[in-house]
Amino acid sequence: MLSIIPYKLQFKQPAGTSRGIYTERTGWYITVDGVISGECAPLPGLSVDYDSCESVLRSLLPDAALIASFKSGVLSTELAERLRPYPSVLFAIESAIWFHKSNGFISVDTKFSRFEAPIIINGLVWMGSYAEMKERMEEKLRQGFRCIKLKIGAIDFDKELALIEQIRRDFPPEKVTIRVDANGAFTPDEAPSRLKALSAFGIHSIEQPIKAGQWREMAHLCAESPLPIALDEELIGVKTFNEKLQLLTTIRPRYIVLKPTLHGGISGTFEWITAAWSLGIGWWITSALESNVGLTAIAHLCGVVADRYPETASLPQGLGTGALFTTNQPSNLTLKGDMMWWNPSDATVEVQTSGSTGTPKKMMVERARMVESARITCDFLGLKSGDTALLCLPLDYIAGKMMVVRAFERGLRLLTVEPSSEPLKSFAEAAARGENVRIDFAAMIPMQVIRSLDNPAQCEILKSIKHLIIGGGAIDSRLADALKSFPNAVWSTYGMTETLSHIALRRLSGPCATLWYTPFSGVSLSLSQQGTLIIDANVVCPERLTTNDIAEIGVDGRFRIVGRTDNTINTGGVKVQAEEVERLLTDALPQTLAGTFAITSRPDPLLGSKVVLVVQESAYKGSETLFKSAISTLPKYWQPKEVIGVERLPLTPNGKLDRKTLNK
Repeated sequence: MLSIIPYKLQFKQPAGTSRGIYTERTGWYITVDGVISGECAPLPGLSVDYDSCESVLRSLLPDAALIASFKSGVLSTELAERLRPYPSVLFAIESAIWFHKSNGFISVDTKFSRFEAPIIINGLVWMGSYAEMKERMEEKLRQGFRCIKLKIGAIDFDKELALIEQIRRDFPPEKVTIRVDANGAFTPDEAPSRLKALSAFGIHSIEQPIKAGQWREMAHLCAESPLPIALDEELIGVKTFNEKLQLLTTIRPRYIVLKPTLHGGISGTFEWITAAWSLGIGWWITSALESNVGLTAIAHLCGVVADRYPETASLPQGLGTGALFTTNQPSNLTLKGDMMWWNPSDATVEVQTSGSTGTPKKMMVERARMVESARITCDFLGLKSGDTALLCLPLDYIAGKMMVVRAFERGLRLLTVEPSSEPLKSFAEAAARGENVRIDFAAMIPMQVIRSLDNPAQCEILKSIKHLIIGGGAIDSRLADALKSFPNAVWSTYGMTETLSHIALRRLSGPCATLWYTPFSGVSLSLSQQGTLIIDANVVCPERLTTNDIAEIGVDGRFRIVGRTDNTINTGGVKVQAEEVERLLTDALPQTLAGTFAITSRPDPLLGSKVVLVVQESAYKGSETLFKSAISTLPKYWQPKEVIGVERLPLTPNGKLDRKTLNK
């Protein structure tokens, strides 16, 4: 059953624009079976459908095409075309169908909706007196915003220039991006000189410097202005795709600013993006003072656009309006500095195990426990809001997901690169161009660290990382030796998917380097009768966890891992640990052969099981003598009785040695 509910929201403080001052916000919510699912929020003086929204909405409620659209989950083409003249209504209907179909946007499958990436937003400073705007600017900077949008045009222009000049003295362009929005406040005659004056202060762009509808004058400004121009009000009332393409082709702005409520709803926004993309014009999406209902829809729209056009995702979006009102609908949007996260009421997240020792499996974990695990790690390492964190691990697995959760929990600035064996390549290239590279926190697997060490430029970036944690594989003695001299903190992690990443760290760098792991606060450890580690860590894992890791626990509560029970080889009554054999061979062989071999077992009629060396043929060829010499240094029962050559060692998708395949 569909219905509409009128609402009125009060601004916490008067919101000044060049068109006047807002003190309240009115609109209509669309409910589906009693659940608020969409919002129609036209703006007076701007929305082309402001006076007709309510009548159009009421006429739609019994419409058979609309009812059918809600049942199918897709707005019919015929109804979408009928609603083109009413962008506020169209956006409300589209978002209500979207919400109803996907049960609160959870099934809108994007990095944002999966809690894997935030939306970067700008801070908004409203028009006011010089003192008021200065105070608001400073508050936004204290909150952690890196991009500030200033509303200009309501006070004396010279005072506005003085404010921007003062800001730039304290906050240069490399620290704070400044956008300005004139809302059409300049005349065509005065605009050129004002744009030139503003350009002296490293302004990113100016929105709508002159009033809309002056295509020739705006085209001339866009061609001649030293300051990039973004169109906003100019887009209002432009309905069809051909009209949109004609406008952009004629004016040729650097950017367009898209407001779904004003510019054609969700479908109209995508038409603008398609036209802009074809002409090399950039864009960002912003709200039009909607409540949290509309803001949520726009945030998920931003998530879809970011996934489709990832190269545009770094531009801050204009979604910081949710906290403007004294009354509002509940929201699952969470702000951490200038990062907006989707934090839904759904309490669980699906993750999968790596499959390094068994069949990979999917499991549901509690979001609250993930956040608590992130908090513990951030506290242990002393990470603080504003620090940069590098995500270079696959998001399919817990290690990648937890880097995102740590960024959310602590307000870290997430730097992302595609997972690869050289995660620091682009940063080394940036440093070579003279750019400032700063990574405060990173998580890698041993292979990524080894490849970075092998490249001098990447090695310098690796050494500069303040906090580096390494997991997902064994750290041999040579890698440990290479990291011991690092000036910053490097750690080996202990944990698994079930413990939501690690529950203990051991230091690899500096004089405190050790083989012993220090468990986090709230983690209790013991040993089973088989000598395997038992973990009690209710804060991250609701049940006691008995691992397959053979361990020793010291009197001080620290522990070290000897190997795994499933990697124990019983050969002639002697138990041999595969990991220990690999460690000794690695120490005895040249570093170039590290990672090219592994130890497993095969049935033997005399011994029951025999130790087997599996080695990459390309590495073994020409090195047989070195391998034989290294094997001779092992205890008798540890020495491999067979050598099997393979093209490459089997690895799981996240880069771990796939022992299940190896043991077949």
